Amino acid sequence: MSASTSQSQRIAVVGLGSMGFGMATSLQRAGHAVTGCDVSADAVARFVKDGGAGAKTPAEAAKEADIVVSVVVNAAQTETILFGKDGAAETMPKDSVFISSATMDPDVARRLAKQLEATGRHYLDAPISGGAQRAAQGELTILASGSPAAFAKARPALDAMAAKLYELGDAAGQGAAFKMINQLLAGVHIAAASEAMAFAAKQGLDIRKVYEVITASAGNSWMFENRMPHVLDGDYTPRSAVEIFVKDLGIIQDMARSARFPVPVSAAALQMFLMTSAAGMGRDDDASVARMYAQVTGVKLPGDK
Repeated sequence: MSASTSQSQRIAVVGLGSMGFGMATSLQRAGHAVTGCDVSADAVARFVKDGGAGAKTPAEAAKEADIVVSVVVNAAQTETILFGKDGAAETMPKDSVFISSATMDPDVARRLAKQLEATGRHYLDAPISGGAQRAAQGELTILASGSPAAFAKARPALDAMAAKLYELGDAAGQGAAFKMINQLLAGVHIAAASEAMAFAAKQGLDIRKVYEVITASAGNSWMFENRMPHVLDGDYTPRSAVEIFVKDLGIIQDMARSARFPVPVSAAALQMFLMTSAAGMGRDDDASVARMYAQVTGVKLPGDK
């Protein structure tokens, strides 16, 4: 922790979903004055009950904030929070910083940064990794890029939210690009793990034993180890939904097409997530790719009727 955390900051958190809520409580625990804002009035009420302040719009939340942390799903939502009706850019004090946590195309991150910086505020491109539990513990990995001034202004919030902070460049877009490389691998690994587990079931193998063997073998991946227990338990409550990878692997395809760079493995993974979404499982856990394989091939997995 740096010395700057001892100084309490006024911080707005826009987006109180599973990640944002944990980030907001971590900021509060570090001694900051936090105002939460979300499209769900229930989420705001829950945060107020936990001792935070609540706001109805991003503009209201950002009014006197030193730091605005945006924890939404995509670039379109981020842009709405900043520049839409009742957007934060209307009311953010001069020299305050906007920390953008959404996964997005690096070109869009650069455009949003330029637009905000032109008004005398700072923009930190800061995608996050780690899941809801680490968000609540203040132990996220943050992949950040932005001007030295943006980093300096954002430091107290970054210290409270992250166990690992990577400073990846002095302009927005770098953080987003690093995150997309992570998402390429994460999506491919989930699709591959799901394919392997469903194929193991087709072979008549005990898939609990398969999990035990693979997690102790070279074929293991972080995603295999983390997601396949959902398949073993037949529990597809969304920790991270199929639609997230429809979006992120789609961004990879767009970036790759622009760069004239072939990405055939992630393209195949995207098709598996699209098929799973088309089969009605878009809002379910991303390990549902295994269920899609099972449905197509007549394989029985735990929890199947």
